[in-house]
Amino acid sequence: MKRLAPAALVLLFLSTVAAQQTGLTDAQLKAAEVEVGKLVEALELKPGMTMADVGAGFGAWTMRFSRSLGPVGRVYATDIGAAQLAALRETVQRERLANVTVLEGAVSSTNLPALCCDAILIRDAYHHLTQAEDIIRSFAASLKPGGRLAVVDFPPRPNSEVPAGVPANRGGHGVPPEVVQREVGAALTYVRTIPNWAPDSQPASLYLVLFRKP
Repeated sequence: MKRLAPAALVLLFLSTVAAQQTGLTDAQLKAAEVEVGKLVEALELKPGMTMADVGAGFGAWTMRFSRSLGPVGRVYATDIGAAQLAALRETVQRERLANVTVLEGAVSSTNLPALCCDAILIRDAYHHLTQAEDIIRSFAASLKPGGRLAVVDFPPRPNSEVPAGVPANRGGHGVPPEVVQREVGAALTYVRTIPNWAPDSQPASLYLVLFRKP
């Protein structure tokens, strides 16, 4: 088994403390640790760039993107839940994440500034969108030309119900990657789909669909 360096052990300890204080789970912290390096590569992110973590939840991915982009980069963390927004703001203050801006999103808009982002991530949240067409337009408006959007989600679970207000074409709790390709592809250029995106992450059976703004 690979042994962690002392600095990594300290970071893991601090992240665990943060999880206990903000509602983050060990599974989320581990998933973020596994995925963010891969996401930085897929989204072609470099230090100093600006990205948005849409549906950021309690901030596990936001924290790691903040470190990846460095002090002159920028991370927008958005959510629509009051508890999530409060936890995000607490984390930003506690961890002194000076390059993170927390924004309250809406059902039909990310509320991100126009042309602000080199990249956007929406992870484990697309299948909950009730007004996907509006949100997709919001994504497109917030991306710079050439900017990338990554949708990370999972196929519909067998014998599951579509969440209230979500289009029936999802076929259950989740969303088929083909639906994501078609819907987002109406506004952004489809790049590729990566099935079995993070086998060791949670939830299971994740895929990534990547798009680029012309």
